[in-house]
Amino acid sequence: MFTTATPADTINWHRNHSGKIMDHLEKQILDMLQHQIVARGIDNPKILEAMQRAPRHLFVPPGMLDDAYQDHPIALPEDRTTISQPYMVAYMTDALDCQPADRVLEIGTGSGYQAAVLAHLCQAVYTVERYGSLSENAQRTIQSLGLTNVFFRTGDGCFGWPEQAPFDKIVVTAAVRRIPRPLLDQLADPGILLIPVGDSQIQTLVRIQREGNSFRSTRLIPCVFVPMISNDQDLTQADLVDSVELSSL
Repeated sequence: MFTTATPADTINWHRNHSGKIMDHLEKQILDMLQHQIVARGIDNPKILEAMQRAPRHLFVPPGMLDDAYQDHPIALPEDRTTISQPYMVAYMTDALDCQPADRVLEIGTGSGYQAAVLAHLCQAVYTVERYGSLSENAQRTIQSLGLTNVFFRTGDGCFGWPEQAPFDKIVVTAAVRRIPRPLLDQLADPGILLIPVGDSQIQTLVRIQREGNSFRSTRLIPCVFVPMISNDQDLTQADLVDSVELSSL
C-alpha cells in the first residue's frame, strides 16, 4: 500500500544525502517560498507561514523526495491524481481569502497538502476524496503534524458534504466542464467557490462568489488539473446531470 514519507523517512534520507538535515530542508522550503511564491506576487505572510508549517516533503511519495520542493506537480499512485504545484497551492489559498472563522470544503484530498495549508488559516477543513487509500494516507500525515481541525470523507466529490454545509469557502482540485450544482447549494452566503473549469487541455481557474441567490464568476488564471471523476465519468468530457454552465451564472 502506498504511504507518504514519514518524518523519520525524511530524516534518514537527508542524513544519507547531506548530513545536514534541518539546514537542507529549511533551505529548500525557503527557496520555494522566495523563488516560486513571493517572486510571483503572493506575499501574504499568513500564507507563507502556513506553507512553512506544512512541509511538502511529508506529503510526497518516498521515491519523489528529490522533487518535493520543485516547481511542478507530483504524481500520486492512484489513477489521475497529483499533488499540485506549490505555486498553484499558494495561489488558490490566496484566492480563497480564508478567515480564521471559516469552514472550508475541499474536493479532492489527494496527498492532503492543500488541506494542511488551509488548516493553519481557517477554523475547519472538510475534505472529500474518492480514493480511500489516499484519504487514509493524508489523514495519517496531517495527524502527524498535530492538526486536529481537518475532517475526512471518502466519496464522490460532486455531491460535496451536505451534512456539514454550508461552507464559507469551497476549493475544488479537479477540473469540470460544468459546475456541480450541489457545490453551489452548499456555499454559504456570502461565500467563495474556487474551481478549474474547462476540458482536458484548456482550463481556467474560476472564482465564484455567492451573493444572496445570485452567483458572480471571475476567470482568474489558466491552469491544468486532473479531471473530476463521478460514476467513472471524466467531467471534463461528460456532463453531470445536476450541473450548471459557467456562462449561466
